[in-house]
Amino acid sequence: MSQLTTVDRALVEQIVHQVVKARAEPAADAAAAPGPAELVVSISARHCHLSDEHVERLFGPGHRLTPLRDLYQDGFYAAEETVMVVGPRRRMLEKVRVLGPTRPESQVELAFTDAISLGLEVPVRHSGDLAGTPGCVLVGPQGVVELPQGVIRAARHVHMCFRAAERMGVQNGELMNLRIESPDCTTVLEDLLVRADETSKLEVHIDTDEGNAVYLDGATKVELVRQKKHAKPCSCQGHGD
Repeated sequence: MSQLTTVDRALVEQIVHQVVKARAEPAADAAAAPGPAELVVSISARHCHLSDEHVERLFGPGHRLTPLRDLYQDGFYAAEETVMVVGPRRRMLEKVRVLGPTRPESQVELAFTDAISLGLEVPVRHSGDLAGTPGCVLVGPQGVVELPQGVIRAARHVHMCFRAAERMGVQNGELMNLRIESPDCTTVLEDLLVRADETSKLEVHIDTDEGNAVYLDGATKVELVRQKKHAKPCSCQGHGD
């Protein structure tokens, strides 16, 4: 029996590692409510977002990101470009995938174990909430960028359109729980921030550590459960991560 070809992890940064499909709870008024939505749970591997200025500094004057593969949310993609992320004492992560499109401010999103590898104490934050976070050095083929801040552990969250939010009885900025049923490992992840807008598809983002901890590969059922408590307002940027 031939051995399976080893997949370069860099080629699958932020690409959907595991998709688990489940039907949403039917609305009480089936005649008035939209049909059942498909819930996708995606593992978000380490990646970074770059500003236009930093793209040019890292990859050369006039350079623009080159789409490699579309992400689940429309308009967002994994780019061909990767960077080296360097932390204290020259600890580094090679070939960290860049996601597009570009943003006003660069940020790096890691799992807890990635942060340990870099020697950084990285807080859990929602995307775009970068004040007081540690920085790092980004190394590209044409240059180097030193970020004074911007390294985070991305807080778990769920994207959805306003119609799905209405059906589930939640609003943008509220919190939900994710229940994952797996053989011998049923788990509830709490405090998923609802990020609702006009166009987003129903999708949960968790990081690699969380996906391994709940044995997402073996999940037999996933469901979103409404919470009563609310999150503090946040200035999240984009919805592709």
